[in-house]
Amino acid sequence: SRIRAELEGVKQVSNESDADTCNTDSKLQSRRSILHQCLTTGAALSAAQLFPSSASAALGTLPEFADTNAILQSLTIDVTDKQQYDDTIAFFTSAFDGMKIMRQRNNNGGGIKDTWLGFGPETLSTPPDFQLPVSSFAMYGGHASIHLRYDPFATAPLYKRSFGEFNNEPAPGDSIAYLQLGVPQYRISKMVETGGNVIDGYGWVNAVCPAGLPIRSIVGIRPDPIMFLAVNCQDVATSEEFYAKLGFVRQEYPYARPNQG
Repeated sequence: SRIRAELEGVKQVSNESDADTCNTDSKLQSRRSILHQCLTTGAALSAAQLFPSSASAALGTLPEFADTNAILQSLTIDVTDKQQYDDTIAFFTSAFDGMKIMRQRNNNGGGIKDTWLGFGPETLSTPPDFQLPVSSFAMYGGHASIHLRYDPFATAPLYKRSFGEFNNEPAPGDSIAYLQLGVPQYRISKMVETGGNVIDGYGWVNAVCPAGLPIRSIVGIRPDPIMFLAVNCQDVATSEEFYAKLGFVRQEYPYARPNQG
């Protein structure tokens, strides 16, 4: 597999946008106050939502994005083996509570298949069936996704599981440290059963998915359980400067509980 951290779906808007138009709905403002307490993103890249501390742009109609210039919506994993593609879907949907197939697309003529996995709608507006305080976070908009892309014509897979009953193959390369997921429950048995490589577990579980993406899972509750993407680098300052040009800003480390625990 080949893993690409993409600015897929990144949208930038002009400074002429009126962020105050997002403040008219009192229910959504209540929602914003809840999210303010339990949703922060880390100094590492946020794979879910990034909220710049000062901006005059508005992105979509969600109040959480009223002062946001850009968001990172998706992480793409390229896969060249059909079994690996199916195993990766099973890994995420069976091992992590709440993750599901959001949508799929098949290019029947070319054989390319695309699947988007996530914990809720990616729309940047409030879904019409969302109601406070009845609906769960999984029904709200603004979720990130994992985009799995299978290309049967690619002949050189970059990740192959080890031989034998259990997969012990480490992740390919060292660009991505891990993608952190904070979920109410995860199932180590399902990670192993679907071909993942469980490395260790003490307070969290580090594993490599069947397509080669390193995953760190913790127990917690967040509006979007896809917390952030941790990237290895040789020079933190230079890397931070690069991402700042894309609209990213330094944030506090995110937690998966409202009390910052």
